Amino acid sequence: MDTKEKAKRVLDILEDEFPGAAIELHFKNPLELLIATILSAQATDKLVNKVTASLFHRYRTVHDYAGADIGELEKALSSVNYFRNKAKNIKASCRIIEDRYAGSVPATIEDLTGLPGVGRKTANVVLANGFGKEALAVDTHVKRVAKRLGLTGSDKPDEVEKDLCGLIPRSRWSMVTMLFILHGRKTCISRNPACDRCHLARYCLYYKEVYRSK
Repeated sequence: MDTKEKAKRVLDILEDEFPGAAIELHFKNPLELLIATILSAQATDKLVNKVTASLFHRYRTVHDYAGADIGELEKALSSVNYFRNKAKNIKASCRIIEDRYAGSVPATIEDLTGLPGVGRKTANVVLANGFGKEALAVDTHVKRVAKRLGLTGSDKPDEVEKDLCGLIPRSRWSMVTMLFILHGRKTCISRNPACDRCHLARYCLYYKEVYRSK
């Protein structure tokens, strides 16, 4: 079986295991998703959703964030890791969106990654879930699952993204992110993965080369 066929079978299995898989961050528009995704770095979705429940009530537009008092914004984000840096990036990004994009979150990877604090992962999450475009975001779960399955040999997120996009049809790119994240959280965890009950074990290099040798 070649790697493309393995990738297809893996996705088919995961789609059966996680029907209706969807992003867990709460948002109503691309701006809210952009803010939530920036906040989600080194933070759980549950915590981010708790913070944004009040944040989105207070700050509703790009103008609100761009003109926010930085101390007040930091206070609103204080329960999230690296809140000072995230507050600075959110404010700066919204100033750029206001000045350069007429107050609308841009919808291209190039424009999004030009915003402070926005890398390819964040940009691809926004493109996929905020604009309905096919985009593959690589976080720690996606990288771990892809590498253990032998779908990539790299530890660099950009290279993992490139490898997966080369194996998987564009029409399934966005779904890859959600399915691999769910699988990484539930079964293919970082330490002591539950290989004995994993539906992907037959396709997994980690299972064949590491787990069974323990």
